[in-house]
Amino acid sequence: MSACAETCDTVAVTEQPAWGAVFAVTLGVFALITAEFLPASLLTPMAASLGVTEGMAGQTVTATAAVALVTSLLISVLTRNTDRRIVLLSFSVLLVASNLLVAFAPTLSLVLVGRVLLGIAIGGFWTMSAAVAMRLVPEAMVPRALSIIFSGVSVATVAAAPLGSYFGHLIGWRNVFLIATVIGVLAFFWQLVVLPKMAPTGSARMGTLVDVMKRPAMRAGMISVLLVFTGHFAFFTYLRPFLEGVTGVGVNGLSVILLGFGVANFIGTSLAGFVLERSLRMTLLLMPLAMSAIALALVALGRAPIADALLVALWGMAFGAVPVAWTTWITKTVPDEAESGGGLIVAAVQFAITLGAAAGGLVFDRAGASGVFVGAGVVLLVAAAMIFVSLRERSEASEIAPSGA
Repeated sequence: MSACAETCDTVAVTEQPAWGAVFAVTLGVFALITAEFLPASLLTPMAASLGVTEGMAGQTVTATAAVALVTSLLISVLTRNTDRRIVLLSFSVLLVASNLLVAFAPTLSLVLVGRVLLGIAIGGFWTMSAAVAMRLVPEAMVPRALSIIFSGVSVATVAAAPLGSYFGHLIGWRNVFLIATVIGVLAFFWQLVVLPKMAPTGSARMGTLVDVMKRPAMRAGMISVLLVFTGHFAFFTYLRPFLEGVTGVGVNGLSVILLGFGVANFIGTSLAGFVLERSLRMTLLLMPLAMSAIALALVALGRAPIADALLVALWGMAFGAVPVAWTTWITKTVPDEAESGGGLIVAAVQFAITLGAAAGGLVFDRAGASGVFVGAGVVLLVAAAMIFVSLRERSEASEIAPSGA
C-alpha cells in the first residue's frame, strides 16, 4: 500500500503556496521567541523592581520551559476538534496577554502567571508547526516553508537579548514587554487576515503519542533527536567559559563571536529549505557530523581566537539546519499524525536542553570546558552513526517493499 493511500484522506493537499500565511506565522514565531528570551537580558532590573533575588526572577524562564514541555504533549489532544486557524490565533492572544500581564504585574507571582501563558503558546506552536506548514504549501515546498518559519527563531535569538538589554536601560523593562506586546498584536492581526481555515486532521487522543512512538522509524529518530540536541546544548551552554578560559577572549571578543554565531545560525536556517529539498537524509547525517568535528577541532586548536571564531560560526550555520531538518523529517515519517510527532520532537528537545546543561555541568566541574566539548563531540558522533544506520535500514526496507508487494 502506498503512503498516499494511508494518509491522503487526512492530510490536505495544497496546490498554491500561501506564502503570506507562512510569513505571518514567522512574525508570530519571532514575537514568541523574543518574549521567551527577554527575561535573560532584563533579569537584574526585573528582580530589583519586583523585590526578589535574581535567582527567583530567573524562574520566569524555568516556568515557561516547563509549561512548554507539558503543552507540547497535550495540545493536539486538547484541541483535536478545533480549526487550526483558531488554535494559532489563540496562541497569539496568549502571547499578547502574557506580555501585558508581565508588563503591569506588581509581584513575581503574577509575572509567573504571565510566563505560564507564554509557555502554553510556545509549546503549542512548535507542536503544530510541521502540520501547519503542510497545510499552507505543497509538499515539495514544506522544507522551504519551515526554514522561513524557523528563521523567526534565529532573528529573535540574535536580536532579543541585546535589544532587550539596550531598551531596558533606556525606557525600563516593563516598557520593553509593552513593545513585545505590540509585535504580538501585529502578528495576531496579520494572521487573522491571511491564515486560511484548517480543519483538524489525524485522530489525536491520549494514546496517540504512544502509538506514534511505536512506529520503528520514530523510535530511532527520537533517540537521534535527543542525542543531537543534547550535544548541541552541552556545547552552547558552556561556550562562553570555553571562549574566556581556553581561547582567552575578552568581553568585546566574546560579543563579536556570539554575534557571528547568531548571524551564521540565521543563514543556516534560511538556506536549510533549499538543502533539504535536495536531500533530507544527507542533511540529517552531515549536520551532527560537522558539529562533532567542529567541537573536537576547537579543543585541538586551543588558544586561536580567529580560528575559534570561524569554527563557532560554522557550528551556528550547521545547527541552523537541524531544527528545520527534523521538523521536515516528521512531515515525511508521520504525515498522518504530524501534530503528535511534532509534540514528541518538542518534548525531546526540551528534555535535551535539561540533559545537555546538567550533564555538561558535571563534566565541566571535572574536566573543564574542553572536556564538555569533547563529550559533546562524542555524543554528536554517536548520533550521526545512529542516523546513518537507521536511515540505511529504512532505505533498504523501502527498496525491498515493492518487490514483495
